This record gives sequence, C-alpha cells and structure tokens, in this order.
Amino acid sequence: MDGICQIRDARRGDLPVLLELYSQLAPQDAPLGLEAAGRIWDRIASYPCYRVRLAERDGIAIGTYSLLAMDNLAHGGAGTAILENVVVREGLRGNGTGKTMLLDAAELAREAGCYKLALSSGLARTAAHAFYEGLGYRRHGHSYYLPLEETNA
Repeated sequence: MDGICQIRDARRGDLPVLLELYSQLAPQDAPLGLEAAGRIWDRIASYPCYRVRLAERDGIAIGTYSLLAMDNLAHGGAGTAILENVVVREGLRGNGTGKTMLLDAAELAREAGCYKLALSSGLARTAAHAFYEGLGYRRHGHSYYLPLEETNA
C-alpha cells in the first residue's frame, strides 16, 4: 500500500471501521455493538471540541485517534488537549501513519489554543514510548487512573 495517508474527521457512517480498528487497540475488550456505538457517537458529536480522526490511504481506513480539547481556567486560560485511542491497523504499522496522525493531533491542539497535548500509555508498551519520545513527547510525572467498575446495584 503506497502513498501518503490523508486524515479527516470521522463520520457516523465510519463507525463499523472505527470499531474494527478499536478491536485491534484492545482485543481483550468485549466488542461494542453498532447500535450502542451510534448512541455514544451522538454524545461525542455534542461535545464542542471532541474530534475523532480517521487516517486513510488509497481509500482504506488505516488508523484513528481521538482528541479532546478542554477549556481551562488555569495556565492563563490556555486549554489542554488529551489524545486517546491511537491505533494503526495491524500489518501497516511502522510506515509513518502514526507519526502523521500525531502531528495532525498536535496541530489541532495548537489551533484550539491548548498549551499541552497529553496522552497515557501502558507501562509495558516500550516500543510505543520510544515512538512518542521520538516525536518530542516528554515523560512528565506519573499517570494515574481509578478503575470505575460497574456495580450491579
């Protein structure tokens, strides 16, 4: 597959291919059905600065990422952008698509007036860490999360 990838905002009609890509990102997760994905998509579409982007090459979806730019009362009012769900299709990794997507995300974050673009990466993903650092991302502090498991009350 030759050529430079193009990146565009994903549309609701892209949900089947997005779900396929996300299954490669987290194969241990139960797949999300199209109907449930549509309901979530509608909520995402209501956010003022939430973008789901799709990378394509020769008309084939090869990667995706999500970017949320949040307003901020600290840091002189400069926003913060969070990068999530970065995935390049298996078998097509290492061809520059990831770099193109992350450069696109940084540009969108700048355009949104953000002072930083943050992402989290699992401790075991050392190749991903090297990739991010090679693009200028810096390790900063610690990333924490609180699992919010469903309760059957």
